[in-house]
Amino acid sequence: MKRISLLGTILGLMVMLAAASSCGGSSGSPSANSGGSAKSNAGTKQEESTMQASYSPSIKPSEFTTKIDNKYFPLKPGTTFVYRGKTADATEGDTVAVTRDTKNIMGVECVVVNDKVTEDGKLTEQTYDWYAQDNRGNVWYFGEDSKEYENGKVKSTEGSWEAGKHGAKPGIIMPASPKVGETYRQEYLKGVAEDMARPVKLDGSTTVPYGTFHNVLVTDEWTPLEKNVAEQKYYAPGVGNVLELATKGPKERLELIDVKHG
Repeated sequence: MKRISLLGTILGLMVMLAAASSCGGSSGSPSANSGGSAKSNAGTKQEESTMQASYSPSIKPSEFTTKIDNKYFPLKPGTTFVYRGKTADATEGDTVAVTRDTKNIMGVECVVVNDKVTEDGKLTEQTYDWYAQDNRGNVWYFGEDSKEYENGKVKSTEGSWEAGKHGAKPGIIMPASPKVGETYRQEYLKGVAEDMARPVKLDGSTTVPYGTFHNVLVTDEWTPLEKNVAEQKYYAPGVGNVLELATKGPKERLELIDVKHG
């Protein structure tokens, strides 16, 4: 998922700056983690390699729909989620718009979601994500077309992938019935897209500018590709993702501030 990749990029820059500073004789050191632990925020190496070796989802197009009404991850066309947050150096904005467009992937018609990330008002990333829901209520992630921007120009398409191409496989972005402690793979393209998640509680509570929520699903999310980056996400029933907190790597808090219906 995009946010973990962005945090990884930021962390990489911090490490490079720290190394450069050290070479120059400075005593500066990287900032401390904002919380969490390796055990609670990332799977074991054995668990991850076992999942990687055995991961082969069966996709039957007739079992999928573009009507995504999973209570923790609803995607109704015309809905726009607006987030705001702070990084160490900038004010971050994230606008996630559920379009009425679809894309056929592996024979499955997927909903196209347009996700734009800004820092201090300047576009830094735009991604088109592709989702579909199976007849059991699981929401599947079929890939993303991602572009990172610098000074208004595309500087990278790193992280882009499409299920069914070059060995990429879809993953479950949100189970129909999340279970505490049960790890699931959200995406898979070896060395490119390996995000994973694990629910840690189903009865969480949180307050963000958009409101106060209870019975919130809280998940730990990470990728084995970036060992020093992890986050915790809060999903409110009937709304979706309302809060993201970095638990390893650069400090970051992204909150839902508005939901627009069009």
